[in-house]
Amino acid sequence: MSNLPPSHPGTFVVCSYFVAWAVYARNHNVFDLPVQNLTHILYAFANLDPDGRVFLGDAWADTDKHYEDDSWNETGTNLYGNFKRLALLKKANRHLKVSLSIGGWTWSTHFATVAASSDKRANFVKTSMELLNNLGLDGLDIDWEYPKTAEDAVNYVTLLRELRQAMDEYAAAKGDSNPYLITGAMPCGETQYSLLRLNEMNEYMDRFYLMAYDLAGSWSSAAGHQSNLYGGDVSVNKAVQHYVQQGIPSHKVIIGMPIYGRTFQNTNGIGQPFDGVGQGTWEQGVHDYKTLPLPGAIEYYDAEKVSSYSYDSAKRELVTYDTPIVIDRKAEYIAHHQLGGAMFWESSADFQGDHERSLVGAVSKGLRRHAPLDNSLNHVEYPTSIYENVRAGFQ
Repeated sequence: MSNLPPSHPGTFVVCSYFVAWAVYARNHNVFDLPVQNLTHILYAFANLDPDGRVFLGDAWADTDKHYEDDSWNETGTNLYGNFKRLALLKKANRHLKVSLSIGGWTWSTHFATVAASSDKRANFVKTSMELLNNLGLDGLDIDWEYPKTAEDAVNYVTLLRELRQAMDEYAAAKGDSNPYLITGAMPCGETQYSLLRLNEMNEYMDRFYLMAYDLAGSWSSAAGHQSNLYGGDVSVNKAVQHYVQQGIPSHKVIIGMPIYGRTFQNTNGIGQPFDGVGQGTWEQGVHDYKTLPLPGAIEYYDAEKVSSYSYDSAKRELVTYDTPIVIDRKAEYIAHHQLGGAMFWESSADFQGDHERSLVGAVSKGLRRHAPLDNSLNHVEYPTSIYENVRAGFQ
């Protein structure tokens, strides 16, 4: 079954971001997650202030929202919201690990100043570890978009080292031999990744989640593929090769995949000029994958680049996105190159359940042809959480 080397864990990761705001207009909840096809969930996002304090971005969605079966009469301080749902999901599915993702495109503003100060780093480490303990999590995911200077890159390593030290001390104090995870959302643009001290980061990070999407978009000079495996000036393969060549073990490299499409309007096709990106599902120029192809558009697959897109010749509108065949080819690539698995942004935009066009389903099926999915145990005991129901293990 598996032709993976002894250094590889012999199982694959399938991870998806779950966004806090999914519970609003998107009407997508934690209990909608396809846990049978997932090994890890990254919860987006926690924010950080100029002093390094890491804090949740939406208290109502994150910790306060009561669902139908939540009591309003419990005494003491108890956890509700998405994090209670995630804890219940973890309890019922012991293979499912949950990490809190810190930062993201909007909330990365203060990373550079925080990482540059020992006091602010200490505050970052203290407050992020408190969230891990109180919410009952398995790890922390650093989503710094993006370090811009050589000094940032050095400070990033220092931040990771201090976080790893605190995490190891936390596990030791609990007598916990099951490791907690430090992961990172990593750039796939050469300008960004060539700056990073990847070999040093590798000492402290368990996984590198490559944001292998948005390789083209509204900022591009021509319509292009946003997540092509091969070809062009930017590709998923080119980024993967860089990380591996810089000393990251292949099994720690996870390929990110988009569950959305990016639009180019008034264009004659890939590589051609465009004018505008138009409306999207929730934001301009971006469509949920589950709405694609748009009415009137025809879907195309580029076998050479391993990429797909739809095109409406009447509207002259092109949408670049991954389809199940692309995901299947990427799964083969992951297995062939002995990588760690796949990551998705983000769960609300996929076809749900066992739908034949589900991208999470497609990658899980593809990877399972080569090896099982990771089934290492999550953590369920947090005796010092501030929340009574977390301490009690939701008995």
